[in-house]
Amino acid sequence: MKPRIQPYISPENFHWLKAMAKRSGLSESTIVDGAVTAYRAGEADNLREAAITRRLDRLTRQFGRIERDNLVLAETLATFVHYFLTVTPPVPANQVEAARAKGDMRFDLFVRQVAEALRSGQRILQNAVEDVTAEAASLETHPEHLNGEPADA
Repeated sequence: MKPRIQPYISPENFHWLKAMAKRSGLSESTIVDGAVTAYRAGEADNLREAAITRRLDRLTRQFGRIERDNLVLAETLATFVHYFLTVTPPVPANQVEAARAKGDMRFDLFVRQVAEALRSGQRILQNAVEDVTAEAASLETHPEHLNGEPADA
């Protein structure tokens, strides 16, 4: 036995319910029960939509961090290449082989250091950016550190 309720509805909804019951051959109770079921399903959809929206917001923030990190990486590489090309003198022809051998050794050491940093989780660039950011924040809150003297001197 289904429980019986006696809710109040607006006159417009009452007339619509009566007409729907006549036209569809369903009882008023069946129509109201279907409407309540559809309403509940809509609430579940709203909860699911809210969860999806939260996840999309989180992904948007993560993509923003990735974009920022890639920008830092690209600027770092560009700055290094510019500096390297500016300060590196040309190698005399009789020293090319020795320079190439020394470069190969340095590159192998570089690759090993990068591999170790990735393996250990110690990120040189991340630590450097955090150090610079912390230093900048410190200078903003303590401007006397700019010239090494107290502010009231």
